[in-house]
Amino acid sequence: MNWKTLASEEQLSEVNAVSAHQPVAIFKHSTRCSISSMAKARLERAAVPEGLTFYYLDLISHRPVSNKIAELYQVPHESPQILVIRNGACIYNESHSGILMDEIVAQAGL
Repeated sequence: MNWKTLASEEQLSEVNAVSAHQPVAIFKHSTRCSISSMAKARLERAAVPEGLTFYYLDLISHRPVSNKIAELYQVPHESPQILVIRNGACIYNESHSGILMDEIVAQAGL
């Protein structure tokens, strides 16, 4: 897994720009939560498809960014949480044990 770190609200413009050309996944991770660590490890063990960029948000360190994601994409905050962004809109989100690479890939249309 080649995570791109998401650490500022300004980077969400980058996410939206990239999502105009290919789907983007944002993984919101709590470094204090064992379920979040399990979901992250599951993603890291899975084969990552070409054409899907993964952003990693440490929401303990960057909670304002998580709040902005909830506002911008109109998705209630959860942790852990995966969002798939296409053309600047959230087309899929899931949390906890529902975070599965196969489902992310399917929802991203890859």
